[in-house]
Amino acid sequence: MAAIDWLILALYFVFVLGIGVALKGSMKTSTDFFLAGRAIPAWVCGLAFMSANLGAQEVIGMGASGAKYGIATSHFYWIGAIPAMVFVGIFMMPFYYGSRARSVPEYLRLRFDEKTRGLNAISFAIMTIFSSGISMYAIAKLIQTLHVFDNVVQRAGLSSARIFDVAILISALVVLIYTFLGGLSSAIYNEVLQFFLIVAGFLPLSYLGLKNVGGWTGLKATLGSSYTHSWAGLGHAHTNRLGVEWFGLVMGLGFVLSFGYWCTDFLVVQRAMAAKSMSAARRTPLIGAFPKMLFPFLVILPGLIAVALPTQPPPSRGGVAIAAAPPGQGIIPYKVDASSGKPMLDNDGKPQLDYDLAVPSMLIHYFPAGMLGLGLTALLASFMSGMAGNVTAFNTVWTYDIYQSYIRPGASDEHYLWMGRAATVFGIAFSIAAAYMANHFNNIMDMLQLVFAFVNAPLFATFLLGMFWKRTTGHGAFTGLLAGTAAAAIHHGLTLPAGALSGIKGGWLAVLHTYPSEMAQNFWTAIYAWTTCFVVSILVSLLTRAPEESKLVGLVYSLTPRPREEHLAWYARPASLAIMVLIGTVLLNIIFW
Repeated sequence: MAAIDWLILALYFVFVLGIGVALKGSMKTSTDFFLAGRAIPAWVCGLAFMSANLGAQEVIGMGASGAKYGIATSHFYWIGAIPAMVFVGIFMMPFYYGSRARSVPEYLRLRFDEKTRGLNAISFAIMTIFSSGISMYAIAKLIQTLHVFDNVVQRAGLSSARIFDVAILISALVVLIYTFLGGLSSAIYNEVLQFFLIVAGFLPLSYLGLKNVGGWTGLKATLGSSYTHSWAGLGHAHTNRLGVEWFGLVMGLGFVLSFGYWCTDFLVVQRAMAAKSMSAARRTPLIGAFPKMLFPFLVILPGLIAVALPTQPPPSRGGVAIAAAPPGQGIIPYKVDASSGKPMLDNDGKPQLDYDLAVPSMLIHYFPAGMLGLGLTALLASFMSGMAGNVTAFNTVWTYDIYQSYIRPGASDEHYLWMGRAATVFGIAFSIAAAYMANHFNNIMDMLQLVFAFVNAPLFATFLLGMFWKRTTGHGAFTGLLAGTAAAAIHHGLTLPAGALSGIKGGWLAVLHTYPSEMAQNFWTAIYAWTTCFVVSILVSLLTRAPEESKLVGLVYSLTPRPREEHLAWYARPASLAIMVLIGTVLLNIIFW
């Protein structure tokens, strides 16, 4: 990195830490710290709603998935995000915002009972730790690959093998400071900053790369239809790169994982709950859906281009190699064992490509001094924003739904504000441990979807029944959640992706079925979890006493008054925004069919 690159990076760190310092004085109550005082404008919440999901799993993970699975990765947006974002804005936000619940688990307590809230709070807290750890791992991987801190580490007398550890500690410290000081407000404003940084850093990367390979036509000619047609070969699991048939894709991703994430994950819901009014809360996910539709061109396209470029030796500057692995496919290197320095092999003895390095390799390949600093800053911004988003969700759920409910009820608001800050510290400490687990995957999106299949998939079945079937009982919801999570564990323990070793990726009970890819296994794990939870919740609810309808007003769709619209222009109303978003999504699916 040249001096200008370091300057851009330094300015970013000064800015994000400055936001935390500037907001510290306004963090006077727990509501200020955990919910940003519920005073954030709709457009800010909308960008934050989308950007909360725009962490390492999207920028690195979607680029990695683009290189591994092709343009079919766009299904994570046009099938696996937009419909669910519309649904949460139109139907679910009135329940969340209208109930004045401070978190998703607290809504479950109001609708069902305490044990259901407790189970979800614990599982969600674990999930946010893993998600934060994935972002931290991506930061460390990027810094290690670009050799950003090599000189610093060497001057400190440490070996180059410690760069990964140093990078994790530095990123953890920065996020800790601005989240500890400014709470959710600091995270939200940094997420908006991150959105504009990613657009500025990745738009020229996609443009230069696409121009270099002869445009979309040249890319199609180089890679073929399996990479460049999103619906090609989905009639059978073995005729497409995702390794899943159309039903597994639509049901597993488009319904269970998508709706399970966008409708029930407190990480994103928390951003809408910080809005200043009901109308602003409903418009939050709809506003975020417009840029979400176009983000495949910024984050997936670089992955395809990385595969399409001619394979070449690791680049160097001044005679020093700046890539961490030997050439693999295109400019994507092999995944290297840190101890031996040799490519890691799968179960079939084949070297594994390190798809997580697709986007960093593109930055090295195309960006000169100055632009490299901007691209690197955009990546770091997305990673740290993803970490901060998960940490703010964790400290809220820990404080309100675990600590206040079961450990220290009845304490003062000042005490809970203190506990929220303490939870920020140990939440980041646990995230560091999760970052080292992520090192076992060559595509962090595979790991993330696996975590969602365990937590969000059964939870969505519970929410769907709870909001639209007033007969659902607390016993039914609790038993269904347990059964759904158990079904996910059993399915994962009995299956393996092709070429994987038994262990973290599955098969730890026995191997009864082998899926063509990790993503196919994730989709079907989610389907089994959702279906089991849905069926068990219905059966147990029918066998237990129905809840009193008077206690369900505002919590169940049929018993809740419809929200009144503010006096807005027709194009700014939630229904109009939803129609425009859905039309745009259908057109994109047709264009890339």
